Amino acid sequence: MRSGMTAGEEAFRALGLADDQGTKGPITLTNYAGRMEVSWVAQELERARNIRPGFSKWGLWGGLANAALSTYLLRGREPWTLKHRHADHEALKLAKDCSPKQYPKPDGVTTFDVATSLYRSGTNHDHDQPPHLVLGNEGLPEVVNLPQYGGPEAKYCPAGVYEYAADEATGRQRLQINAQNCLHCKACSIKDPRQNIKWTVPEGGGGPSYTIM
Repeated sequence: MRSGMTAGEEAFRALGLADDQGTKGPITLTNYAGRMEVSWVAQELERARNIRPGFSKWGLWGGLANAALSTYLLRGREPWTLKHRHADHEALKLAKDCSPKQYPKPDGVTTFDVATSLYRSGTNHDHDQPPHLVLGNEGLPEVVNLPQYGGPEAKYCPAGVYEYAADEATGRQRLQINAQNCLHCKACSIKDPRQNIKWTVPEGGGGPSYTIM
């Protein structure tokens, strides 16, 4: 809640500054990270800094033991800080090193198809708004993601936002982004192998609206 309040305050400040200067276009919350680092939220995160990396370093049982030690005995005052071995996107394997997986078809009882799950999520974005999923380099998916990694964004996205389709003019496979289906999980900005997908904030009111939980 505190992080959201701080974001709102920074957005209000940035919009006021842009209005005073007569600038148009998107705003950037340049002071947001700095304000969060000096808030009590950062202090709470500092106390819990070693819990998640412990599972990455020692597995389930070692991670549980480390979490208990950090939480109940040392209470986040450890003189050390554990690090993750690598960023999530760096763990993505090349397609040639993997075997295709065949998943069973949705049974409609415990597993469901994408269209049904999307409908139940209630997700919606105004089709007239600028897409909030932006590629830093629009040609990169076709020369890196698809040939080297098998188009992973079309697989890890739970909403079918990303799909490769043949270009009508050239016949080559190109990445198509259906931003209106986005569930705001941000898996794409975390897992993209070249960190080429920028997840920006969509217009207010857009996104999932879960009613059946």
